[in-house]
Amino acid sequence: MQAFGYFYAMPTPSLQMVDLQGQHARLQPELDAALAQVMAHGQFIRGPEVEALAQELAHYLGVAHVIPCGNGTDALQLALMALDLPRGGEVIMPAFNYIATAEAAALLGLRPVFVDIDPATFQLDVAKVADALTDNTVAIMPVHLFGQCVEMGPLLQLARQRGLYVVEDAAQAIGATCRLPAGNAKQAGTMGHLGTTSFFPSKNLGCLGDGGAVFTDDPQLAERVRLLANHGQPQKYQHTLIGLNSRLDTLQAAVLRVKLRHLPAFTEARQVAAQRYDALLGGLKRLTLPAPSAHSTHVFHQYTVRVPMRAPLRQFLQERGIPTMIYYPMPLHLQPAFAYLGHRPGDFPVAEQACLEVLSLPMHTELTPAQQHYLADCLDAALKEQYV
Repeated sequence: MQAFGYFYAMPTPSLQMVDLQGQHARLQPELDAALAQVMAHGQFIRGPEVEALAQELAHYLGVAHVIPCGNGTDALQLALMALDLPRGGEVIMPAFNYIATAEAAALLGLRPVFVDIDPATFQLDVAKVADALTDNTVAIMPVHLFGQCVEMGPLLQLARQRGLYVVEDAAQAIGATCRLPAGNAKQAGTMGHLGTTSFFPSKNLGCLGDGGAVFTDDPQLAERVRLLANHGQPQKYQHTLIGLNSRLDTLQAAVLRVKLRHLPAFTEARQVAAQRYDALLGGLKRLTLPAPSAHSTHVFHQYTVRVPMRAPLRQFLQERGIPTMIYYPMPLHLQPAFAYLGHRPGDFPVAEQACLEVLSLPMHTELTPAQQHYLADCLDAALKEQYV
């Protein structure tokens, strides 16, 4: 690592958590052409680019059906609605996660059942899922957090044995592959009965607003999702189901088609940046780097470290122009919205400890070596000066 003082003699490299401006500048000619085509034909709702995106993304993922929708939360809700689960049914999910997964279940009258996480990878602890099963369990919702997959082999086997549905939340892991016991590998979101993703702008495959999609190999589930996302209508003014109005705008589909062509390169750029972080930060005391999973590739939606006494370190970095984020500061079982479930501090100790220690560093496709060296030097100084 270069000396700390060197970077004070140089202009501070501009750092962002996500540099969409830089990414879009590189893609500007392609984006302009795609958007101009939509403006020319004027089919802003359900235009041809939406179906083209669905087919191209299905090919990329190796799944039979992709149904674009309004956002990632809608995708979760549509997937659960398509299964027609009984009200009061229990849905197992991780305690350490964004609220959308639990929110989608609760809105449908289902009961979120939280499970603790693996302390190294932050993924759902599959070994603890069996203990959470009851006669009321109807589904399991693994969340592929930060860019790598839950250990899906034993989870899928457990679901088959108990007759449970599996709905994957792959919003942070599109492009990651999971190694299954048979020796084959499948993409995140394509292993359960249904998978979902978000196209929120900061995601690895993001649009210029909100967007999402549902994946499945089951043609009947795919048809139900299509109906549910479009007011439950197989044709205009004929409604066979009570559904939602959740459509991906044509302009967003056009943007996503451009970005999908670059997704392998985006993934490689993130992986290279993560390797550079590993090399720069690996020797720093009291800093725990992201642990690679033995059964998944990592696409690094986030590069999340652990550090005790996190607040002084964040302040130190902020004063030097380095942004950080906390994903997530409070586990789901302690959120006021889920107080009705009756959980208390200590119920899921691994998730609770993670919420006190996790810190996500800048991670995106435009991250430069100079920026990462500067960040690493500042982290080194902070730790040596006992800011944490």
